[in-house]
Amino acid sequence: MLHPTLLPDLITLSAQKYPQAIALTDGKLHWTYDALNGAIRGVAAGLRRVGVERGARVAIYLEKRLEAVLISFAAPLAGAVFVPINPVLKTDQVAHILRDCNVGVLVTSPERLASLNLTDCPDLRHVVLCADTKSQNGGQYSFEINWWSDLFNCPNQTGHRVIDTDLAAIFYTSGSTGKPKGVMLSHRNMVAGAISVASYLDNKADDTLLAVLPLSFDAGFSQLTTAFLVGARVVLLNYLLPRDVLKAMANEKVTGLTAVPPLYLQLAALDWPEAIGQSLRYFANTGGHLPREALATLRQRVPKAKPFLMYGLTEAFRSTFLPPQDVDKRPDSMGKAIPNAEVLVLRADGSECATDEPGELVHRGALVSLGYWNDAEKTAERFKALPQTLSGRPDGLQLPEIAVFSGDTVRRDADGYLYFVGRYDEMIKTSGYRVSPTEVEDMVYATRWVGECVAFGVPHKMLGQAIQVIATHADPSRATGQNDVLSECRVRMPAYMVPDGIEWVSGFLPRNPNGKIDRALLRREWLERHS
Repeated sequence: MLHPTLLPDLITLSAQKYPQAIALTDGKLHWTYDALNGAIRGVAAGLRRVGVERGARVAIYLEKRLEAVLISFAAPLAGAVFVPINPVLKTDQVAHILRDCNVGVLVTSPERLASLNLTDCPDLRHVVLCADTKSQNGGQYSFEINWWSDLFNCPNQTGHRVIDTDLAAIFYTSGSTGKPKGVMLSHRNMVAGAISVASYLDNKADDTLLAVLPLSFDAGFSQLTTAFLVGARVVLLNYLLPRDVLKAMANEKVTGLTAVPPLYLQLAALDWPEAIGQSLRYFANTGGHLPREALATLRQRVPKAKPFLMYGLTEAFRSTFLPPQDVDKRPDSMGKAIPNAEVLVLRADGSECATDEPGELVHRGALVSLGYWNDAEKTAERFKALPQTLSGRPDGLQLPEIAVFSGDTVRRDADGYLYFVGRYDEMIKTSGYRVSPTEVEDMVYATRWVGECVAFGVPHKMLGQAIQVIATHADPSRATGQNDVLSECRVRMPAYMVPDGIEWVSGFLPRNPNGKIDRALLRREWLERHS
């Protein structure tokens, strides 16, 4: 086998090429590719021994640790489907996911199991507990308790037949606009994504990637797949404070960091150890727009590191990136489509938009996922057949091609670069204009008086919607008044974009489980306070 076809091939092929290279660092433990490959095969055999059938769902409710990585690759090797659950979710959210995708096996820890209420999960047959030693578990359960050591030490068994179009994983969205939806990813989706991202990040075997994002987040899991594809090393990090991230980057000589804007905002406010700049080759942003001021500060901290600004959808992994050489010329751009993908900008009637005309971002290609688990209505909303009239589709094609219609409004300039306008359901409609909240936020950040901020629309009798901002102070010891910031906004913005008001809060703004600022929650709470 020369090229990876299935998700576990990423490790198998690197084990053949770099058997003694370190693949994974978990605290003080370092696992070589050869050892990791052998362990995954052992765990896959253990899953078969407990009766895991082809296509069965295996959920993982753990922090970032060795067992979470092993089961993520062992389950698809056994012909099953892994379902990573964000470790910050609480019992009701975990139970919803277990019920929604009919999980048969749950891998967790004794402490996490004790916090869950699993009485309404009828499909759950086995719980595998990860612990250093076995202990008596006093609970009465409707499922069988297994221990990781028993699963791990099983002899190899013949597995189920698996091909690249088979379902490999179900990643649940954060659920900021309702209950989380399970995005179904095939082996082909995940391998194609790894190849595409590693190609433009130029990942090599001598890279060390720091895994700071949850492994239940597609960009977080991507740190594993892109590293394993090329024989690089991944360092797992469960951090409490942003300073812990900087410490790990310096100690582990990290060459690549991928994070979301809220974390980068926190990191930008800290002093960086000099050692980071000696090893860091790139830093990549995903999960939202990185404000110009934060980007500029990060580039000052590590001037030799290349910035990659990325845009992605869980439904299609990554979609676009802005090459580092274009950052100074187009700092507000999302860039262009990643390798092996095409991004279209379409009108509501399916025709292509003209230059600089806002339209819906539509992603086509090998990374388009298999839809939402057990939700035909939501799948039909987002996964649609491309219009036959689009360029590139010859008349003789009989079968429709399914693409992801993102719900995001973007525009494309004359040189083909894309710019984010806003999510369709988050756009603020004020004074007859449609205003992007991210554009408002970017201008508020430019005042340098806010640490974090979020903008949203609220009902207004005259305007339709007024623009409200919630923000934290950049320097809590020098609290800036609302009028100071609004005066600066009036200089920078047209009148219809100036916020109606700014509310100051202390600490950090709330995040959703994937680490993004929870705009929907803040808007809902604002409306409750002012009702």
